[in-house]
Amino acid sequence: MLADVIGYLICPVCGSAVALTGGAVRCERGHSFDVARQGYVNMLTGSKPPGTADTPAMVAARAAFLGAGHYAPLAGRLAELCRGAAVVADAGAGTGHYLARALDDRAVGIALDVSKHALKRAARAHPRIGAVVADVWRRLPVRDRCVDVLLNVFAPRNAAEFARVLRPGGTLIVVTPTDGHLRPLVERLGLLSVDEEKERRLEAALGGRFTRTGHEIIELDLALGHDAVEAVVAMGPSAWHTDPETLAGRIRGLPGTVRVAASFRVTTWRVTELTP
Repeated sequence: MLADVIGYLICPVCGSAVALTGGAVRCERGHSFDVARQGYVNMLTGSKPPGTADTPAMVAARAAFLGAGHYAPLAGRLAELCRGAAVVADAGAGTGHYLARALDDRAVGIALDVSKHALKRAARAHPRIGAVVADVWRRLPVRDRCVDVLLNVFAPRNAAEFARVLRPGGTLIVVTPTDGHLRPLVERLGLLSVDEEKERRLEAALGGRFTRTGHEIIELDLALGHDAVEAVVAMGPSAWHTDPETLAGRIRGLPGTVRVAASFRVTTWRVTELTP
């Protein structure tokens, strides 16, 4: 709930502390952000709309696919990496699936995402998750140096803001797809492929502020029926670039059960100590 994390949030307009009062999050300077009945608070600012947010259909597909346990080993590994953390934030939290799994008996979680549709679910994913609509490319409504572990799973990365909110010695965990992810669906369905330069670009984006401390590959062999294939496509970036009728026809042409590779690169990072 928002009450569990309100002490770690700040006003996105002026940066001052906020309090939860009367169905809204308010700061001492009078800026106010309404809490939706589903339990999340929208703290987006500015007149310019944020980047592409997940639609209700994408969110429903993600909830169905992840809820079926297809990526459970990934969620389990992230939970291991978060063990012992008191404050876990997830930048690009989506439905809150990974964040909810990462919280132990005493930890609280801050779910940050630009999609209010996703955060309707994240706010209910765990009793100690506070869900906040925020754009990762802007200043995050999170206090300086208060986060023990910051998750970033298949989501954009803002190195400066990530470094600001992590406490000294805190950990950033980044999950990206490898070039083997969702084979052979990529070829058979005409999906977006993973950029061969993705790892190099990740290093370039984070290397100036972070030092990599760990690297591992998690590979899963999935047996997916047509409904699961449709869901895994609909929940990702290919949903924006694939004609639904064409995609449905291609899925109907697949065997009843398809062997699909899920391949994730998990890297851990710490803020680089800068010498004077």
